[in-house]
Amino acid sequence: MVKGMNMKTLKFYTIVLSLAVASCTKDKTDYEAEIDTVVTEYDEFKEAVAIRSEGYDVSIEALNGAFYKGYNEIRLKITNSQTNEKADASAVTFLPIKTDAEGSKFSCPHLYDLVSRPDDSYFSGYSVFTDESSTNGSWELYISFTIAGRTYAVKQNVSVQEQANKNLNMTTFTGKDDEQYFIALVSPQRPKVGENELVAGIYKFNKPINPPSGDFPDLSQFSYTEVSGYTLQLDPRMPEPSMGNHSSPNNKDLTQQGDGLYHGLVNYTMTGNWTLNFIMLNQKGQILKGTVVPDDFTPGVEGVKSELHIDILF
Repeated sequence: MVKGMNMKTLKFYTIVLSLAVASCTKDKTDYEAEIDTVVTEYDEFKEAVAIRSEGYDVSIEALNGAFYKGYNEIRLKITNSQTNEKADASAVTFLPIKTDAEGSKFSCPHLYDLVSRPDDSYFSGYSVFTDESSTNGSWELYISFTIAGRTYAVKQNVSVQEQANKNLNMTTFTGKDDEQYFIALVSPQRPKVGENELVAGIYKFNKPINPPSGDFPDLSQFSYTEVSGYTLQLDPRMPEPSMGNHSSPNNKDLTQQGDGLYHGLVNYTMTGNWTLNFIMLNQKGQILKGTVVPDDFTPGVEGVKSELHIDILF
């Protein structure tokens, strides 16, 4: 028997310890059941949209042949409908527009002027869809291109699906500068236990200076840009009560690289629920969003999260 502890006291502590273990096991079971779901890693581009207009076929490819809420890399091809040969197109533009149940129209972060990849016979870009298609809102793509001095314009309704892979989650928020920002996770699709390169896109909505004018859509109303020279400080935690909101070593903040995306390093020490806590700094080092997460180990208590965070699960 422990010195200074009577039998009644020992029994009391034994009961408390048993309850704590049972609680921990229950918390673990809750999220461990979730991670039994197999996460499919998509690496093949397939046709998601096909449009035929005025003698030309426009094909838009995406990973798995579908559009999802969050970051979507796209590849657009234009061919002659009669010869099925690649068309000599230029000035290819891409604009996604969402119409909600009240008829209001919005866009999302996207690359408007697609980049020609002549060696691969396609134009590349991206779209960060902020919502799934539903009865409360639908998405439509507005595309234009120039061939032999003539500009063609086409549009097509598309379906945007829910992103089931939580490792590709995104968030939208207003910064301290009163600007609207978007952070979308790009990779890894399927993390491993250990160090993973973490890639994200950070975008800003360019507020219109003037009201809409001319034919719809007026591009000045739907303009987005990749932010440049920001820093996304990273503090990953396991927020489950059973995990005590513990972190991990060897993580690296996200900074912008040559592809326009933000790259860092996250170290997942085990599978389960993780929260990527962020603090976003502008080029001057000023905090635009995010709060410091306490270092306290809090077993049995849900972990505190930064006001800017993205939850993931693997």
